[in-house]
Amino acid sequence: MSNIPNSAKVGSNVVIEGGVIIGENVVIGHNTVLLEGTQIGDNVEIGSNCVLGIQPRSNQKMRRINKNTRKLIIQNDIKIGHLVSIYLGTIISDNVFIGDHASIRENVSVDTGTVVGRAAIIELNSLIGKDCTIQTLAYVTGDTILEDDVFIGPCVSMSNDKYMGAKEYKLKGPTIKKGAKIGNNSSLLPGIVIGQGTIVGAGSVVTKDLTDNEMFFGVPARKIRS
Repeated sequence: MSNIPNSAKVGSNVVIEGGVIIGENVVIGHNTVLLEGTQIGDNVEIGSNCVLGIQPRSNQKMRRINKNTRKLIIQNDIKIGHLVSIYLGTIISDNVFIGDHASIRENVSVDTGTVVGRAAIIELNSLIGKDCTIQTLAYVTGDTILEDDVFIGPCVSMSNDKYMGAKEYKLKGPTIKKGAKIGNNSSLLPGIVIGQGTIVGAGSVVTKDLTDNEMFFGVPARKIRS
């Protein structure tokens, strides 16, 4: 059985598996499930109908999952909305906000102060820096790097498989450098690098690397000014 501090507020029909660690002043909403391996820090608010600590699974067509993903670490002063799912092997750092319906896969790191918007998806093996904003319905593909202060607009989509499964390829998502901003409904192709401080206009398709401190727009994205 897990030890639940007296300072915790636990809703109805909550399931807390053995070995779960819960800090002080934690709020857990109705019907939420905390699976084995989940560690919750202090002053964390978790909404209703969440599932935290999901064990990754795959089939023969999918990449092999590292079975050493034994812990989900949720640090301090974090707010998690309703109907959120987070997998084992992930670290959520202090002062992160995660909106309703969001999903965060295994082997992900979300650094301090970042906002993960409503129904946003962050796939496996991705690194999210400090004070980033990932807005509603954005899709961060696996193997992606977002440096600090990156802005991802609503419905941005990324990919990490250059050949769409047609042949062997080391999966690699985009790398988005510090302070870059990606406008809503933009699409980013596998492996591209978006330079520091660069802005990508709404609805653009980024097919190649973009230099620092420039503005790009269009299909495919072209430089319009510095």
